[in-house]
Amino acid sequence: MASSLTCAGMIWAFLSFLCAAASCVGFFMPYWLLGSQLEKSVSFGTFRRCSYPVRDESLQTTVMVEQCGRYASFQAIPSTEWRICTVVTGLGCGLLLLVALTALMGCCVSELISRNVGRMAGGIQFLGGKCYILHACDEGGHGD
Repeated sequence: MASSLTCAGMIWAFLSFLCAAASCVGFFMPYWLLGSQLEKSVSFGTFRRCSYPVRDESLQTTVMVEQCGRYASFQAIPSTEWRICTVVTGLGCGLLLLVALTALMGCCVSELISRNVGRMAGGIQFLGGKCYILHACDEGGHGD
């Protein structure tokens, strides 16, 4: 099995895959912000939440649903900014995954990745990481 990557390229491919996998897992997990509401522990991420309040019309009160779930629709995400963050972070994770999988294929396929393709992949990876980091830093600053 011939490879178009050097030893450094293979290390980059492996680390790229680990980084992309960690980013995607972090994106899908609902533990970005932790807190409490109605004396229950709550947590949520960009499009998933755990232990969230729901209005019970029959009892005319708010009850806590103690399970994890997604928002019913994209429009149910609390704000426009939050929706934008969800899309930008998802795109960042997608770009990271695309580059990582391409790099891993480069470990197995001869002449798949040239020097120019490697530079372009690194640029795409930088852009994907930048999207993810900008969103993570923005979320961390608004955790009230």
